Amino acid sequence: MTNSFPTIAEAFSRTAAKYDAFAEDHPHLTRLREKVYAHISRHVPAESRILELNAGTGIDAVALAQRGYCVHATDISPGMLKRAREKVAHLGLGARVSVQECSFTDLSQIECPPFDAVFSDLGGLNCIPDLSPVIAQLPQVLRPGGIVTWVLMPSVCLWELAEALRGNFRLAFRRLSRNGTRSHLEGLYFNVHYFPPHRVLDWFGQAYSRVKLEGLSVITPTAESKNLAKRFPRLYALLARFDDTLSARPPWWGWGDFYILSMRYTQPPSLQDTPFPSRESPFRGQAGPGG
Repeated sequence: MTNSFPTIAEAFSRTAAKYDAFAEDHPHLTRLREKVYAHISRHVPAESRILELNAGTGIDAVALAQRGYCVHATDISPGMLKRAREKVAHLGLGARVSVQECSFTDLSQIECPPFDAVFSDLGGLNCIPDLSPVIAQLPQVLRPGGIVTWVLMPSVCLWELAEALRGNFRLAFRRLSRNGTRSHLEGLYFNVHYFPPHRVLDWFGQAYSRVKLEGLSVITPTAESKNLAKRFPRLYALLARFDDTLSARPPWWGWGDFYILSMRYTQPPSLQDTPFPSRESPFRGQAGPGG
């Protein structure tokens, strides 16, 4: 079943406040985000311009701006973007973060390309069954040599598979469905799709080269788990050490709650002379890189 983007936008608008509240006092989710930021910092130089897809309430955009990046945060959910704008204004980050309501399926509408990197975190792209149409549009917004860093949900998650031992077979095997899993949020329904790393690599094709692939929360619980790290910190620390050791190794990198994939756009010869659309930069006239 094809998702209705207005339905998804409304669902996440309704849950925007809860989304931020859930992230508070959540050491496990904080660790996952910090691992993503560390990954980005290794492959995307500070002061780079990053296009963020599915930016939500701006948690990642703000964090990256505070680390020296300029971020153009995009999403289709007005409720999420309202909170993102409030964060940016409250923290005085308007010189480094701009916000636009735009779908990742229509990158031709993105303001002021090209960017040095295109980023999406924590499964925001898993609401469509095929990422190749998005990848086909990336040359419109990404400079040659730029980096794509996407955090995606794979079709195998060890922590969820372990639920079979408790008889929770629906949760254990939900990611294995070929047609996606029916999910609901705030009374609205949509499908979530899961992508093994090899499928996404195939979608990127020859115009991109792999920079880094690593699992995210392979041994530690899924991101929904808020209490284990707080109630059993020693156990969690042990799991985290195993997680850090195994996450960069095959096949473990594809068996977590998420994986982080970074690709470099090598630009095929046929596109070398293709001009980027000319649009005014949201950072023009402001402090920061290029200002």
